[in-house]
Amino acid sequence: MENLYAVVVTYNRADFLRNLLDSFGRLDTAPTRILVLDNASSDHTPDVVAQATAAGLPIQYERLDRNVGGAGGFSRGVELALESGAEWLWLMDDDVEVLPGAVEALEKFTPEYSCMIGRRYDANGKPFFWQHHFVEALGIFLPVSRDVFRHSDVFRTNVGNFEGMLINASVARSIGLPDPRFFITWDDLIYGWLAAQETPVVYVNAFVIKKVRAQRQVDLGLRHLNDSSDLSRRYVMRNRGHVAHYLRAHGKFNPAGFAAGTALTFLKELVRLVLVERTLKGAAALWRGWRESRTILADVGWKPMPPLPGYPGSGTRSD
Repeated sequence: MENLYAVVVTYNRADFLRNLLDSFGRLDTAPTRILVLDNASSDHTPDVVAQATAAGLPIQYERLDRNVGGAGGFSRGVELALESGAEWLWLMDDDVEVLPGAVEALEKFTPEYSCMIGRRYDANGKPFFWQHHFVEALGIFLPVSRDVFRHSDVFRTNVGNFEGMLINASVARSIGLPDPRFFITWDDLIYGWLAAQETPVVYVNAFVIKKVRAQRQVDLGLRHLNDSSDLSRRYVMRNRGHVAHYLRAHGKFNPAGFAAGTALTFLKELVRLVLVERTLKGAAALWRGWRESRTILADVGWKPMPPLPGYPGSGTRSD
């Protein structure tokens, strides 16, 4: 892959970041550049970046003046990568590591596909569960019950994940930057969904990422539930407002179905609280997020992220 830029967003997880940067150093084929977007961390993140840079990693570091969340960090990171001439963007959080051979494994699929997500291991070395289908009528993502790689190493999906999503610069320009209004949660799913409106988005049978941060988990068979936080619970519900607007912008919003999807999301988070965290104290955060989603839904001036300069239809020449 020519001009592969890794875009990493971090916030107060310097030791996880160190591990990720170390894993980049072990790759046979390294990215052209590693962009590290620091959400105004208060820990020793700058020292970790300085040490990795001194060790020879091609890092470009930008410390943001405030915490704009994962969504804001990826928005700025994608912007920087495109401005710098990236042809491929590899988007990932700070609590993962890349596996040896990852770039070569993904590169096999790039002649045919412009947006893909490779497989991941969890912190225990087991395949990481991922809900890889967005049901537009409900506005929620669900697991697929079958073994999606039984007959092929490529599974057509319609969602993204910022734990290793690989996207071509031309697709990123056409759909615009990741939407910083999400702050956290839903941002990567919708970015992948937007890409799927332009080009096939695929889940490929190649393990390229390991998630390092351990999470409490309950296995329900078809679905796994991980632990969460009140902040995440709030934004899971709040960002339903943005999800609805994106569906509307593409003529795919079903009011009754979306309301049912919102109720199911609320119920799923309650079940997560009871089964994984064994409490109901986080219910207030869910309620707060739902009320905030109603305000977002009522915003008649809401607009999706625009295509970027250089993409036909953006108002600038593409040559």
